Amino acid sequence: MNQLFKEAKSDLPASLIVFFVAVPLCLGIALASGAPLFSGIIAGIVGGIVVGLISGSPLGVSGPAAGLAVIVFSAIATLGGSWETFLLAVVFCGVVQLIAGFLKLGFVAYYFPSSVIKGMLTGIGLLIILKQIPHAVGYDKDYEGNESFLQADGQNTFSELLNILNFLTPGAILVTVVSLFILILWDIVLSKKSKIFGVINGPMVAVLVGILLNYLFQNGLLPFTLSATQVVNIPVASTVSDFIGQFTTPDFSQITNPDVYIIGFVMAIVASIETLLCVEATDKLDPQKRITPTNRELKAQGIGNIISGLIGGLPLTQVIVRSSANITFGGKTKLSAILHGVFLLVSAILIPRVLNMIPLATLASILFIVGYKLAKPSLFKHMKSLGSEQFAPFIITVIAILLTDLLKGISIGFVVAIFFLLRNNYMNPFHHISKEEWKDKKHEIILSEEVSFLNKGSIQNMLNNVPENATVIIDATKSKSIHYDVIEIIQDFLIHAKTIGVTVETKGLNLK
Repeated sequence: MNQLFKEAKSDLPASLIVFFVAVPLCLGIALASGAPLFSGIIAGIVGGIVVGLISGSPLGVSGPAAGLAVIVFSAIATLGGSWETFLLAVVFCGVVQLIAGFLKLGFVAYYFPSSVIKGMLTGIGLLIILKQIPHAVGYDKDYEGNESFLQADGQNTFSELLNILNFLTPGAILVTVVSLFILILWDIVLSKKSKIFGVINGPMVAVLVGILLNYLFQNGLLPFTLSATQVVNIPVASTVSDFIGQFTTPDFSQITNPDVYIIGFVMAIVASIETLLCVEATDKLDPQKRITPTNRELKAQGIGNIISGLIGGLPLTQVIVRSSANITFGGKTKLSAILHGVFLLVSAILIPRVLNMIPLATLASILFIVGYKLAKPSLFKHMKSLGSEQFAPFIITVIAILLTDLLKGISIGFVVAIFFLLRNNYMNPFHHISKEEWKDKKHEIILSEEVSFLNKGSIQNMLNNVPENATVIIDATKSKSIHYDVIEIIQDFLIHAKTIGVTVETKGLNLK
């Protein structure tokens, strides 16, 4: 227990920032999913407390994910609009993830290329900035946390930016300017002046000032206003029974409904992929470069989804926006994620009206800082210096995420990375030494340690270009594994060589 609280002085302020960021995201994702608003808060609470306690991720934060919103929306419709039946699918989703953890399927995370993961983080950073600009100026038609390029209203990420020119709100702009001033001043100047400015950090001050400005607006002390859509809007329960009534249980009478299992399985696949991607990305952002046990993470997510489904919450994953906010503002251990869940629970019970005073413009300002730190210009320069093999998957992942959504963007980047991998396999399965000074042209082909079926094309192409009457030495003494398809190509070449006067010598090669 002492280990859990060893970095409390860093984790406590970071957890408060993650909490402030999580509130509108939880509500916005619930709204976009066509689910009860409080279901997003429930998922945030479970993701923080339950998953946080079980997970081995030191900095990852779990909760409802924007990437699942479309799936949830269509799933509820498929199940006849029954929220209780959908909750049963969430429970099954958790069961599938729990089984996947015990089957040790978390190894999949280790096969995500680094260039794609860095592209994902950069793309998300730019996406955060673009999606928060409307909230920063008071145009709040779109929900918090939407990560898709195309919107349900026919707009897209960039057309929304043009629309805001017609909906500028002076009060929101004032809040944004003041909040950004506080955040930048804290980050660049005050945090270096005294340790006290590390404990009382900039985002907390920005939130308090945002609440104060909103209070001054409401009481006519400043000539501006903020509408209900421009502030946090957490459901307010007037009594204990009203609060408890916001929790819902699954409809177990639908346990024989096949759609429940199909939807649950699909959600488990998508949620697991998002989680594993986030785990890999969060570990790369971790200043201490700790490694999250992925199988344990799948188990933690599974248990979290089972509990979330049983009490009326949305499906959850580990999420990069909250995780990166946790890292950006100084989180050191899993205590930060756990405390953010505790704060969600306590605030939903005790101070929903205070939370509903927080301007979305303040939270947008905090997320601007998170987005910038994920997508610093220096990162583009560094990736460019590594060459096209690293830069192409990186930049294509960034662009694809901005123009589609998170999973599609990563998939496109992954395909590009695989292309470069296949190209390298095609080009580098052997070392070819041609001694042109020899009258009969002697060619020495030294095969690599691992020669797979992916190398068929390059080896076949090289053997096809051996000149007539040459001498060829095929050296496999360094090879540990040669795929049968390559063996077959060499066997065929031995037969063909006799017809063109080529002498072939093999070393360390078993052609039987």
